[in-house]
Amino acid sequence: MKLRDIVIFSGQEFAVPQGIQRIDHRATHGWQLRYGGTKLFSDHSSDGSGAAASLEAATRELLKRIAKLPAPVRLQHGPSENKTSDLPAGIFGPVIRQRRGSRVRDASLSVLIPRFGDTPKRRTVYIGTENTYTVARYERALAKAMEMRAEAEEIYQRAATKAKRFESQTLKAARAAAK
Repeated sequence: MKLRDIVIFSGQEFAVPQGIQRIDHRATHGWQLRYGGTKLFSDHSSDGSGAAASLEAATRELLKRIAKLPAPVRLQHGPSENKTSDLPAGIFGPVIRQRRGSRVRDASLSVLIPRFGDTPKRRTVYIGTENTYTVARYERALAKAMEMRAEAEEIYQRAATKAKRFESQTLKAARAAAK
């Protein structure tokens, strides 16, 4: 799990895991957990003397949340504001093209397949040629494209959660070795 070094106002230095932020503002001093919602772990002191204990509590809660909650992912679930069609996020089209040597154009939908830790792939779902294109074929192709995208998002979510939980195990091991 990614750690970053933070020096607080009192001069103390801490290695802080991703998902925990330091809050030092007027009378508020503590660590804010930002994973599956937010929660502030106060230092209960104005001089920063309780920072180590509150960071420890925040880290324990972070590890609990990682173990039981799915990892947050940044996949776009709704269509972009600039998208001119009413298609869901990750689905584009219909794309009309004429292949070399063919006399008729064909139509297909393009589906962006996200892959965790890798570049996304693009898949096409065939609708028909200009002679066979119908609303019913378009709707069947759209349903298939939406199913492909939903399945890919689910696989992406599982992979992200698995990776996050593996990272948390390395953090647990590092904490146990430090004690």
